[in-house]
Amino acid sequence: MNILNYIVLGMFGLGLILIFISEIATLMNQNRPTKKGKKNPSICILIPARDESKVISNILTSIKEQTYKINMKDVYVIVEKKEDKTVGICKKYGCSTVIREKLENRRRKGYALDDAVKHILKEKKYYDLYFVFDADNILDKDYIKEMLKTYQEGYDIGIGYRNCKNGNASLVAAASALVFSLINTFSNTLRQKQEKSLTITGTGFYIRGEYIKEWGEYPFHALTEDYELTLYSTLNNLTSYYNANAIYYDEQPIRYKDTIPQRTRWLKGYFESRRNYIPKIRKALTKKDPNYGSKLSACIGYIPYLFIVASFFCYLILQLFIIGTAIASNNDELFIKTSLSLLFILTFIYVATILLTISLLYREKETLNMKTSTKIKVCLYLPIFLTSYIQIAFRALFTKDVTWKKIEHTENNIT
Repeated sequence: MNILNYIVLGMFGLGLILIFISEIATLMNQNRPTKKGKKNPSICILIPARDESKVISNILTSIKEQTYKINMKDVYVIVEKKEDKTVGICKKYGCSTVIREKLENRRRKGYALDDAVKHILKEKKYYDLYFVFDADNILDKDYIKEMLKTYQEGYDIGIGYRNCKNGNASLVAAASALVFSLINTFSNTLRQKQEKSLTITGTGFYIRGEYIKEWGEYPFHALTEDYELTLYSTLNNLTSYYNANAIYYDEQPIRYKDTIPQRTRWLKGYFESRRNYIPKIRKALTKKDPNYGSKLSACIGYIPYLFIVASFFCYLILQLFIIGTAIASNNDELFIKTSLSLLFILTFIYVATILLTISLLYREKETLNMKTSTKIKVCLYLPIFLTSYIQIAFRALFTKDVTWKKIEHTENNIT
């Protein structure tokens, strides 16, 4: 048993060491030069909208009401067929519609964006900035105005603050929203201070137009095209910035069962993107690279957390085995001692996650769209929701065919 305990401690310690190495590597990052943006750039907005007639009017209204005025003809809504009711709504707003022609084996958001970009470039139109949104997003009236500050500071990619459109609808929606808050408020904020490449999640971001023109397409087609762009920007040293003042609202699934295929697709895409990019990033690793810390962190990736989770499961199995042995041998003292030890560890992890959630909610108390009662309940629920990612990870690893499944929108406006 002592050997097994040492193995568990060794795996846990190795995980912590890898995290420490990833953070220390940050000291080797250098300030990457930024290219000052234009004062009044041309702006393109891309919105993939497969059968989104229920919600498309809200984002189009929020774009039309921006304090920095947008030409609605430069808003491109991407649909799969001209019979889609979304097309008629777009005409009322005066925005452009891109109807996709080739759909076979291309039913992903990245391919939809690719078709729109090729359509725009074919018409000899070039923009300084390309924004990407989902059809169910709603923009704060100052979103574009705030993001232009990031662009004018010279950043290649700007990431907005992802608020929750329907966080009060259910605990699942609230917990799902907080996962993105964890990435932005904790991870991206820290990475920004360390001059690291940031993690792009979903939509609500821009890319400088010069890259789109250079690519001649939108080359990110993985199940998680956002994470693929993250790895591309790390590999090629694109500068990125998280602007917490550029607020947009996103809708989350209300039912837990709807999050399962969604999160499976995300994690499947995460692993897919890493297989494609990490070997390239590893080859590009050099201590003279100004973005060395970002590249090393990307290579390390999820490995430290894999060791930590594996150590916990080994510990859990070991403790359950000891409890089973104690029951079989009628050793009450060993049973009570081991049970209390296991209960203490589980309680510690649960309480620690609750405290992390409280810290997150406190930092976002002025902005996060959630009622106080929802915040209290989600503090207790989020540890359980996060734990379910372990099951989802196994599902992603062993499920071959993962496709996009439509989640019906239940709410039109911010609640």
